Amino acid sequence: MFLFWLWRSWGCAICVQHSSLPPGKLRLFSLLPVFSLFAVLPLWLSTVLPTGVTSFFVTWLASFKLLLFSFGKGLLSSSPSSHPDPSKSLFLFILFTCFPIKIRQAQDCPSPQTLELPLNLPSKLLLCGISILVYDHHDKLLLQGHPKLVLLLYSCMLYHYLDMIVGLSNTAARAPYLSTSLQDFWGRRWNLTVTNALWHTVYKPLKSFLEPRLRATWAAAGAVMAAFLMSRLMHELLYYYVTRARATWEVTGFFVLQGVCVVVEVVAKAAVGERWRLSRAVSTPLTVGFVVATAMWLFFPQLIRNGADERAIKECKAFVEGLRLKF
Repeated sequence: MFLFWLWRSWGCAICVQHSSLPPGKLRLFSLLPVFSLFAVLPLWLSTVLPTGVTSFFVTWLASFKLLLFSFGKGLLSSSPSSHPDPSKSLFLFILFTCFPIKIRQAQDCPSPQTLELPLNLPSKLLLCGISILVYDHHDKLLLQGHPKLVLLLYSCMLYHYLDMIVGLSNTAARAPYLSTSLQDFWGRRWNLTVTNALWHTVYKPLKSFLEPRLRATWAAAGAVMAAFLMSRLMHELLYYYVTRARATWEVTGFFVLQGVCVVVEVVAKAAVGERWRLSRAVSTPLTVGFVVATAMWLFFPQLIRNGADERAIKECKAFVEGLRLKF
């Protein structure tokens, strides 16, 4: 773990030194050792939860931030390098690179208020704890012939874990269980940290490239599909870090399916406009039901089949037991 922190600080320090290089291919080339370092870091870890968190925040998000930094874009190209104190500049650079921190400008407009059920962090922790307790009796459910119920239980546990990690890293995220469309779910509610990274690294550049060549609707649709394809690539990599098993491409199928459906939404909405729209009472259950059903079909089984869920639960129990013995 010490080596991990040492390597990550070393990589960020190099990035600060490279801030004097002009944005472009030269800066990108100089950062290749750091990208390589971030790619191998999760392989040094053997436990599920630390591996997942490290691969998500460092291998994925930090690498995307440094990619933007290579071309003089993003948060890393503005605030940290302009700080007058080099030591504070390095500290800020490390924070901004490895954690989902966003500076709120004075002119930023507040986010519009949206309806959200009171599922705060304590209630999510409670639900996750209940799921873990019920998990102890999953053998009985299997013996009684309820494999789908066990899969639903596992999916809920993994969702609550991911939701808490995302919620802690991005407090501005809105309730995904109130989404009225797939665009609403993926673009405005679920994991806005990743959405923001994909927006700047994939969607905007490709959309700008396609707009002079295609109609605006098809340019946006193509950029959306590219963002989903990049997301599926990173998720396949994260799954490999966690499971250390050969890819089965189920996760690829999940994100390709979601991307195609979002593209269909984009094209359909452009065609019909505001003339036809489902009510929230209908669209929300349809949207959430579709995401849940496809996630149980394609997203979660690979983790469950390779035992990542059981190892994660044991790690949580060991952590709680360690705290109990200590205090």
